[in-house]
Amino acid sequence: MVCRIPLARLRLHPEPAGKNVLRVFSAGSAKPGWVVRLAGLLLLVLCSDPLPGQDQVLGQDQEGLRISVFRCDVTPPIGGQPLIWLDRPETVEDPLWAKGIVLESGGKRYAVCALDWCGLCNSSYELFRNSLAAALETSPENVFVHTVHQHTAPYVDGNAQQHMAAYPELPLYVDVAFVRRTAEGVAAAAKESLSRLEPCDRVGVGKAVVERVASSRRVRDEHGNLVVRYSSGGRDPKMRELPEGRIDPYVRTITLARGDRPIVRMHFYATHPQSFYGDRRVSADVPGLARERLEKEEGVFQIYLTGCAGDVTFGKYNDGSREARDALAARLYEGMKKAVESTQYAAADRFAWCSRDVVFPARTDPGQTADDQRRVLADPKQSPVNRTQAAVRLSFFDRRDRPFTVQGLRIGPAAALFLPGESLLEFQEYALSLAGEGDFAAVAAYGDLGTGYICYDAAFQEGGYEPTASRVAPGSEDILKQAIRSVMDALR
Repeated sequence: MVCRIPLARLRLHPEPAGKNVLRVFSAGSAKPGWVVRLAGLLLLVLCSDPLPGQDQVLGQDQEGLRISVFRCDVTPPIGGQPLIWLDRPETVEDPLWAKGIVLESGGKRYAVCALDWCGLCNSSYELFRNSLAAALETSPENVFVHTVHQHTAPYVDGNAQQHMAAYPELPLYVDVAFVRRTAEGVAAAAKESLSRLEPCDRVGVGKAVVERVASSRRVRDEHGNLVVRYSSGGRDPKMRELPEGRIDPYVRTITLARGDRPIVRMHFYATHPQSFYGDRRVSADVPGLARERLEKEEGVFQIYLTGCAGDVTFGKYNDGSREARDALAARLYEGMKKAVESTQYAAADRFAWCSRDVVFPARTDPGQTADDQRRVLADPKQSPVNRTQAAVRLSFFDRRDRPFTVQGLRIGPAAALFLPGESLLEFQEYALSLAGEGDFAAVAAYGDLGTGYICYDAAFQEGGYEPTASRVAPGSEDILKQAIRSVMDALR
């Protein structure tokens, strides 16, 4: 059942039996009642039985948490599925992986899967999520699919390819057969891992500062003017000299263990992860190099997730050279290693998974309407990339009220929040501010990228790159923050 409920009227109350139940209060009344609208902004809250925000205390009378890990090669073939946007691969420097974890608790299964792809949008995201859910015999809202967002990897939107099919002169954007095979392969790997489910009774948390990797893309110059510093901004001495700006310097690491043996580590860090792009090389880039190095040295399965990095890049420290990439990877690795070394363990005595659906408004300003996108898509004078991007924007309009999902996971004192879109750092900082006393929180964005950038409202007045690339309208900040608060409250 799907209920449209204003979050201001949503409260989770602990029942004597120890389960959370949903109660909705109408305005001016202490009695339960349905309220449908609040200031015209609706948040879709999934109300299944039991509520997706269920909280399980794992004790002797319950079967404890069990987990397994899986990986699948998701590298496109030479000359096959394009990288972002239309460049077909010419060389593979290192493989792209889908790496994930299956969690089983209370008779239900959940999954987190991170792909070394640039993005999954709309129907392509749903394909991966639904395939994993079917393989694990669970519901799609119990699955979070994440893309690390390297720009040396595919960025796919099956709905956009459908729009482009009407214009045969356009180059291939999505190899539908390859994407489907890849989704099936990832799902098969997850299903196979079920034979290796094992108890997880401890959770570890740690964090460390990552030195000289991330820097703000929305930085102010000496005159106070907003400057856009792109991922290879270090080529310009002026960009190198500007301050780091607003970043989250920490890599946060959650470790799941069986006794003294760590089974998997999940690392969360907020920066655009590309050191180079546009030259047809396939690579997992900086995060992939750091992640696989740590896994090889430590012998523990490692998953990397990109945080709210919509306005954060390598720009200050990157000039696009191989030397810069290697140095960035080494410094990210050092931060991840220090986070592992700082890990403190506690009992994995509590498990919760929460899912909240949200609908974002589409842009209607000049140049951003659905009709504008149709005109660009149909215009042979426009570049193929511009026409492709118009098709992707048009796909967002096709969604109408089909929601995006905000999800959360809690194991013992560790909480992880999973967001859609290229969310700006503002949303990560907001989420972390809501963590309960004594709790450890981490944030990943880059779920369904159908939204493009999700900006705080003031960014549209400030200008800069991100608002121009956003597919969602002002007002999305409040909608996403309400959903974040709902999930974080449910995970307390």
